[in-house]
Amino acid sequence: MSNNSNNITLVAQELSLSQKQVQATADLLNEGGTVPFIARYRKEATGSLDEVAVLAIRDRLIQLDELDKRRQTILKSLDERSLLTDELKSKVTAAKTMVELEDLYLPFRPKRRTKAMVAKEKGLEPLAEQIFECSLDNPNKSAEPYVSAEKGVASIDEALSGARDIIAEWINENQQVRTQARHFWTKKSTINSKVAAGKEAEAIKFKDYYDWSEPIDAAPSHRVLALLRGEKEGLLRVEVGPLSEELLKQLENFLIKKRNPCAEQIKLALMDSYKRLLAPSMETEIRQFFKARADAEAIGIFSDNIRQLLMAPPLGQVPMLALDPGFRTGCKLVILDPQGKLLHHDVIYLHEAEAAKEISQSSAGKKVIELSRKHNVGAVAIGNGTAGRESETFVKKLALKKLDGTKIPVVMVNESGASIYSASEVAREEFPNLDLTVRGAVSIGRRLMDPLAELVKIEPKSIGVGQYQHDVDQSALQHSLDDAVTSCVNSVGVELNTASKQLLTYVSGLGPQLAGNIVKYREENGAFKSRTELKKVPRLGAKAFEQAAGFLRIHDGRNPLDTSAVHPESYGVVDSMAADLGCKISELIQKDELRKQIDINKYVSEKIGLPTLKDIVNELAKPGRDPRARFEQVEFADGINTIQDLKPNMTLDGVVTNVTAFGAFVDIGVHQDGLVHISELSDRFVKVPADVVKVQQKVKVRVVSVDADRKRISLSMKNMG
Repeated sequence: MSNNSNNITLVAQELSLSQKQVQATADLLNEGGTVPFIARYRKEATGSLDEVAVLAIRDRLIQLDELDKRRQTILKSLDERSLLTDELKSKVTAAKTMVELEDLYLPFRPKRRTKAMVAKEKGLEPLAEQIFECSLDNPNKSAEPYVSAEKGVASIDEALSGARDIIAEWINENQQVRTQARHFWTKKSTINSKVAAGKEAEAIKFKDYYDWSEPIDAAPSHRVLALLRGEKEGLLRVEVGPLSEELLKQLENFLIKKRNPCAEQIKLALMDSYKRLLAPSMETEIRQFFKARADAEAIGIFSDNIRQLLMAPPLGQVPMLALDPGFRTGCKLVILDPQGKLLHHDVIYLHEAEAAKEISQSSAGKKVIELSRKHNVGAVAIGNGTAGRESETFVKKLALKKLDGTKIPVVMVNESGASIYSASEVAREEFPNLDLTVRGAVSIGRRLMDPLAELVKIEPKSIGVGQYQHDVDQSALQHSLDDAVTSCVNSVGVELNTASKQLLTYVSGLGPQLAGNIVKYREENGAFKSRTELKKVPRLGAKAFEQAAGFLRIHDGRNPLDTSAVHPESYGVVDSMAADLGCKISELIQKDELRKQIDINKYVSEKIGLPTLKDIVNELAKPGRDPRARFEQVEFADGINTIQDLKPNMTLDGVVTNVTAFGAFVDIGVHQDGLVHISELSDRFVKVPADVVKVQQKVKVRVVSVDADRKRISLSMKNMG
């Protein structure tokens, strides 16, 4: 991105930051710095800006760069066609928005042959100018000299009509007219929909919008996207626009300089311009504006949901038995070691177990008990899809225990996207000879161990926590999701010796190529012993090392700091701290009394300041601390396994699976998520559902109503404490 000083100043003003902070951030970004690296390791330069602020600076500077590029393209086009006057150049240079820029360029934009062009070719422009200036007492008489068979003007009416065509184009291309019309359309437009003729049965999912109208400025994002989806599918007819009489009156007063016979010609030209040119243009613009606004809100919600899902508490590294449930084809069973490596896979059949008098004596029961003992299983993960609750009941009846006699937890795991992973190139590469369902069971088990490490292998749009994610701007969505995943991965940190290529890809400064090179080097040379060994990885240069090293962890490495978030560039200062206290770095990490003796002011230098020194001391207290919360198991109600088991006023435990603009979806263990509408989220007024609930949050809900035929469950969190 450019370092345009005007843009730096503008961004600083908009974000209420100092120019120094914005300039430093822009410089670091231009030098190849990533957002996580800048926010974590360059606090002295940026004034301790967090990721949100760094992202805001980056995105706004990119937006302004795009504006500048378009400005230069327009200036070049005007100059090449000898249309660039000093006044026009000044206006184009001063334009602050893309809309303003395009309005200025509109009269000069190369266009297809128009009615106004034809009229000008017939020599009618002088007549149009006189009428537009209201300088004629008798337009009909003044039009007589323009009647010419040679020029194709057969009558006075044709001359006046041609003049009006020219005026209509001038009106449409007038910057002040467009600004006034745009403001009116934005504030006064409604969005209206009706079911397409003959599509009533097919459009049943859009039944609420068969005859709908509301001010578009007040329409929530999910409704705008729903209406536009219905239109795209040919099931709804959607119109956007205001009642225009008020606007036309305003434009008349603006355009007509004198109430004389010319005024009527201008009114006719205005009506034509509005109907044929201005209104269609405004509708396109307003649709794009509100679609973009709805996209931004939906993308923001989706990104927040993804962030919460990725940052869900991990159970941790324990030997795992995981089940991908099924009835007819059986439950695919896998055993994973604490690092998620597949040790064994098998199939069990629930109907055989149910036929047995004693489940533990069934072939399926015996197999599960035997495998859990053999591999010292520490937890059981069960996918929450078809047969999930039945599988949970079956396993719980086995009363599995660890070798030390403690109960083995049985946990339901949201399996959204597991089938996508199973059929992906990533899964085929990892398990080329295994069935898709076995791969799915592996993914379910790994999700329980570490949601972040496993979910990065799945396209975020397939995880099932979005709102109309396939209808929004896909480029903007991908950009936002990449930022969210990158932030989560680097916030947690990545174990260098066990991380998958997919997880390493999101580490600051790496990407797919270097991530693959790291994995290949690891396979060929064994585990990394130190962070500095990263420099031996092919094509991993000094810049990539600088950006990545602090976010990579090596447990049991040569240097105890390699397991922490202390950057290698700061190892020297930690060495000095330990030397000054006459101890080893390992002792400095282990002993709080030693750390309390550190006077960080003593170590301030040109390269390192107090913000970084404070981070270092905090990191020494808890090296590589995981910012995620502790794992908390959700226990679904016994005997409530299907939607038919639900009754109004039941109180149940559940887990939030998706947060939208209109409420939250909650898994209560019946294979169908229920909706807590925004009006039922809290005893107090709620404007934004995300202020009340988060994805993966454990909640208590009350059943309001059940529609088994339509598979709809209405829930409430009011008066739930």
